[in-house]
Amino acid sequence: MFRKFALTIGLLISLLTSAQNIVKHKVLQGETITQIAQKYHVTPFDIYKLNPDAQKGLQADALLLIPNSSANIKAALEKPGKNEVIPVKTTYQTHTVLSKETIFGIAKQYEISEEDLYKVNTNLEKEGLKIGSIINIPKKNSKTSTVKSPKTNDEKPVYHEVLEKETKYSIAKKYGITVEALEAKNPEIVSGLQMGYKLLIKGTLPKIQETVKEINVKKKPTETIKWVNYEVKSKETLYSLSKKFSVKQDDLTLWNPDLANGLKEGMILKIPATATLANEIKKNKTDLKATLKNLDKKKLVMLLPFNSSKIKTDSVAVLQKKFKEDQFLNLTMDFYSGALMAIDSAKSLGINVDVTILDSEENKNSSNVDNLANKSSVKTAHAIIGPFYQAHAEKLASILEKDNIPVISPLSKEMIGTYKNMYASMPTPTFIKDAMYDYMEQKNGNILAVIDPKKAGLKKYIVENQKETKIVALSDKGAVVSDNIKALLVKDKLNFVVMASDNSGMILTLVNQLIKFQTEYQIRLVMLEQSKALNFEEIAMSKLTKLQLTYPSLTRENETADAKKFERAYKKLNKTFPNQYATRGFDITFDTLLRLSQEKDFETSINDDATVQIDNKFDYEKIISGGYINKGVFILQYNNDLTITEAP
Repeated sequence: MFRKFALTIGLLISLLTSAQNIVKHKVLQGETITQIAQKYHVTPFDIYKLNPDAQKGLQADALLLIPNSSANIKAALEKPGKNEVIPVKTTYQTHTVLSKETIFGIAKQYEISEEDLYKVNTNLEKEGLKIGSIINIPKKNSKTSTVKSPKTNDEKPVYHEVLEKETKYSIAKKYGITVEALEAKNPEIVSGLQMGYKLLIKGTLPKIQETVKEINVKKKPTETIKWVNYEVKSKETLYSLSKKFSVKQDDLTLWNPDLANGLKEGMILKIPATATLANEIKKNKTDLKATLKNLDKKKLVMLLPFNSSKIKTDSVAVLQKKFKEDQFLNLTMDFYSGALMAIDSAKSLGINVDVTILDSEENKNSSNVDNLANKSSVKTAHAIIGPFYQAHAEKLASILEKDNIPVISPLSKEMIGTYKNMYASMPTPTFIKDAMYDYMEQKNGNILAVIDPKKAGLKKYIVENQKETKIVALSDKGAVVSDNIKALLVKDKLNFVVMASDNSGMILTLVNQLIKFQTEYQIRLVMLEQSKALNFEEIAMSKLTKLQLTYPSLTRENETADAKKFERAYKKLNKTFPNQYATRGFDITFDTLLRLSQEKDFETSINDDATVQIDNKFDYEKIISGGYINKGVFILQYNNDLTITEAP
């Protein structure tokens, strides 16, 4: 493998050293491939061809190789001058779509009708123009056709170095231009302004030509991605495929570079095996208690990690000490106590259930799954809840896959494997953040993010997966700059400001500034992850309610009669109120038994029905390569009456 990699790199270096028109670009903090491609008038695909490692993400100060003259860029875009005569050698010429270009503008530039443009680009009506995409331009029937070169500016370049506290607005005002014009000259600042950056104010950038003589390529270890092939069906578009697999269109193009030439029926696309298949029909929240039909005896098996073999004493004192010190055992017992109440509740509804409890004897590295899988109760089960650790649950699923016995992972947040009978009931951290972004996009919001430098992981998620987010530039000391926030806010639109920090001082500064801006803008504060900093007294809840703090959560604040009834019954039986693991044990067990007792089978219910139990939501989606994962996430918000409810 190493030799193959070395040969590939050697070939790449050989090709590049013979090139005459390569530009080196140093990546700035927060820059994206799209922004860099716009700056050099090339496509993202052109950059990926020379920099395959860039597909895994950009790092600040990394060197990228940029083709100085893409085959897809017209001479008319590179040379100033009057009308040029371009020989017609083929039926079409091509045009690379730049930022803010429109169908009307492109048609006018090439002196053709909009109708002609649509005729030779059949995907335009369905997908519209996309920055960096290549479209066909019909040429005139004569041997030569005249194309007007875009106007260019022959002025000497004028630069401005960004100072602390300067904003795009203040700089534009200083030079008598608009913010839009400033961004057009410097597309890399659209998502934020960095102190010390050299802005082009007037004129054009001098053409950089540099022959690359030496490249040091360091390959970073990455996780192995498993892929499946998908054949494109008739009338499918990039948009419909992105929705089908719950992925971004940019990612589809990244995984399948041939898409740069257009999507065609019959194409074979690479899709990650873990991509989910979105339901074409949105599921409605279903009360499965109202549709009980199949009351035949159900066999439920629970594999729980009591690890009884490690308890080698009958001493009550020793057992009490173990319960006091062993957090994992306490978690298991809490889950078990909630599950027992779910079984009693199911029986009270007339559900006929036979439950077998087995000790999975598991820790992170080992379990008793191999032995338990041979038990007749396991082989004849209608469903199995557990083991707790994902690796052991998947091992059991692999053994029982041929019998299609559902194995439900109750607590693990890891991404599942490819077994068709595997059901992960906990959304992954990425799905939780995705749910918050889905909500903001449904509200057609303007999304900003203020990211603490210590939150590198969260920034990586946003930059790589949520490219529409505008990153607010901080000061050189990492402090929140009021003007930088205001410059990115949009009037007459709901502005979602994502706060990524555990620093109470930083959060308080941001909160105070956003409240001040609320006199001019619609603003809602958002957190993608829980922060302990919100527990500090200086961050008053009244301020968070003013900003309607909104966040994703696996559980909800439930004040319904059913929830109160469950709490009272649990406390009466266990002498304490249920914690999150006890409630989780109830919810996943009760939900499983209800699905087993429908007229439809378990898997059909998983596909058709989204449910909400006491604290947890269950809305499963199929993984393209096999099983199912729960994407049920609540979006909660702080209200003026100091309550926390689901966001409308």
